[in-house]
This record gives sequence, structure tokens and C-alpha cells, in this order.
Amino acid sequence: MAKDKNKNNSPAQPKKRFFNVEKRFGYTMHEMWNHKISYGLIAPFYILFITFSLLPLIASAALSFFYWNVLEAPVFNGWTNYVYLFVDDALFLKALSNTLYYAIIVGPVAYILSYFLAWFINQVPDKIRPIYTLAFYAPSLTSSVAMAVVWSVMFSNDSAGYLNSLLMNLGLISEPILWTTDVDWIMPVGIIVALWSSLGTGFLSFVAAFRGVDRELYDAAAVDGITSRFQRLLYVDIPQTMPQMLFAAVLQITSALSVGATLAGHPTPEDAGLTIMLHLGDYSGQRFEVGYASAIAVVLSLLIIGLGRIAFKILADKE
Repeated sequence: MAKDKNKNNSPAQPKKRFFNVEKRFGYTMHEMWNHKISYGLIAPFYILFITFSLLPLIASAALSFFYWNVLEAPVFNGWTNYVYLFVDDALFLKALSNTLYYAIIVGPVAYILSYFLAWFINQVPDKIRPIYTLAFYAPSLTSSVAMAVVWSVMFSNDSAGYLNSLLMNLGLISEPILWTTDVDWIMPVGIIVALWSSLGTGFLSFVAAFRGVDRELYDAAAVDGITSRFQRLLYVDIPQTMPQMLFAAVLQITSALSVGATLAGHPTPEDAGLTIMLHLGDYSGQRFEVGYASAIAVVLSLLIIGLGRIAFKILADKE
């Protein structure tokens, strides 16, 4: 009798699980239909995200295990691309170190600079606040033009360059510095230009976040003895702008690690300006080794996702 009872009950578990899945799916579809307008409004974003971000990432992850030169059929080679990437490809290790050096400086400095400049703009009168916002945001809109016109002249390698001319007139140097060809100066110059044009979308999100802080919180904080602007920044502004801080952190991590050619162009002497994105472009656009380029893209994506998760751990709402 016990055996017969167990036999009768044994197939019940899969049926129950299937029923639960089916019930949840039906409930989800019912809720989506009830809120069809809201889902319809966010549908374009998800369609674009899946089409141009998620599917290419999945395709890159799959192609990273193949050798494919575009002209011939892909050939499965397992972990060969990854082994070569970290063991035999000295240029990738050089690109990785350059990218991390760039990101470690540009990422945090640009992030903090954006936040405190947005906080400063929040202190000025309403009438002139848009002027300050536009003045700080404009370099991010014209960065490519400014890089070609202003910065190329500023960091010109001859004595006619603005910076070389100034330093020579002050007697600080006796001969022009080769800003864009000297191995020691290529990355620092790129970092300076990047910081100048770093006040982009994250900066605007901070400006909007400060404007959205409830003014009554300042009055409540004053009752508790918080009166100085710095105290209000620590105890009111930062907690209230945490979602925008997370958003800007993810943007900053992505942009810092996805940096392409600097002012020195590509290629550079001794690959001093080589980055992961440039190395990826060399294999995908010039050598047509798409499988290996996909492996580079996967490593870069995992690096961005990993740092993004750290940002979520630090800045996301603990509740």
C-alpha cells in the first residue's frame, strides 16, 4: 500500500511545478494587459536594448569560442581565443593597463567633479543657473571639434603650440615638449582632454537631482542643528540624490573603460595610447578576426558589468 501511495504521488511534483509556472505566466500576462499603456511606453526602449545591446552581446559571447574571418565559416576553437588573449597577446595586456590607468583617474575625478559642480550650480540664483549649466555642459557637446581645433593647437609639438610657447617664454623649458608623441605624455594629455569634456549626461542628472530635493528637508535639518551648506550636502543632498549618483556612476564606468583614440591618435609610439577599444577595432575592422575581437569585447563587457555591480552594491538603495 505504501509503495502504491508513493507511486501515485511521485508524478505530482512535476505537475505542481508546471501548474505554478503556468499560473504565474498567466498572472504576468494578465497584469501586463491591465497596464498595457505603461508597458507600451517602455516597449521601444526594451526593443532597442534587446536588438542593439543584448543580442549583440550574446552573439559576441558565442563567437568568442570560434575562429571567424568573415569570409569563411566559423570554426570552433574552444578557449583558444581567451588563452591567447591573456597569455600570448602582449598588446592586449598593454591596452588593458592603459585603459585601467585612464579609467582609474578619469572615472573618479570626472564623477566627483560633475557632482560638486552640480552642487555649486544649485547654490547660484535661479536667473543665472542655466548659464552656468550650459557653460559646463557645452564642452561635452563640442568635444570632437574642440579636440581637433583647440587642443591640437594647445598641445602642438612645436614651439608655436600655445602651451609650449607659454612654458618657453616663462623659461620653464628650453625646447618644445612632444606632447602627442612622447610616450610619457600621451596618456596624461588624453586624460586632461577627457576631464575637460567629461561633464555630460551624468552632470545633467546631478543638476536635475539637486533641483528635485525637497526644500522642506532643509528646514527639518535646520531644526536638528544642520545649518551649514557642507552639512546639508552630507546629510540631505547626498542621501536624496543617491539614485542619480548610481546612474552617473554606471555611465562614468562605461565611458571610462570604453575610451577610444586620444588626442595622439592611433597608432601611437610604443602603443602608449593603445586602449582595449582600439585593440578590439584593430582585430575586427582591419584583421577581420571577428572571433578574437569578440573575446576582447566579452572581457571588456565583463569588466564593465563587474564594476557596475560594485557601484550597485555601494550606491543602490539597501532596502
